[in-house]
Amino acid sequence: MDKCVRPSNEATCGYNSGMETGVRELKDNLSRDIRRIEAGERIAVTVHGRVVAELVPPAAARHGRISQLDRLVASGVITPPVEDGDPLEDCPEIRLPPGTAATLIDSDRGER
Repeated sequence: MDKCVRPSNEATCGYNSGMETGVRELKDNLSRDIRRIEAGERIAVTVHGRVVAELVPPAAARHGRISQLDRLVASGVITPPVEDGDPLEDCPEIRLPPGTAATLIDSDRGER
């Protein structure tokens, strides 16, 4: 699902067509738009409501070699972490004997 931005120059977008943006909005949000393109989205650039250019990812990305995570980040659905590393690094490790999880699930379902 594309998030649509309707800048002052009446640019529009749709689910299948990608996003349209005016030149001024492109300049003001270039980093964001480059991330969107990097994640596989197409952006049509408009001048006075008329499409004058189309920014598309490289051919490799257009053939589905971009991850779903990158697509979600580019569309603004999720925000990438601000720090590198494993977010679970400081969490304690829980070790259960083999079969414990299945037994607990079965018990919760009333199957045992």
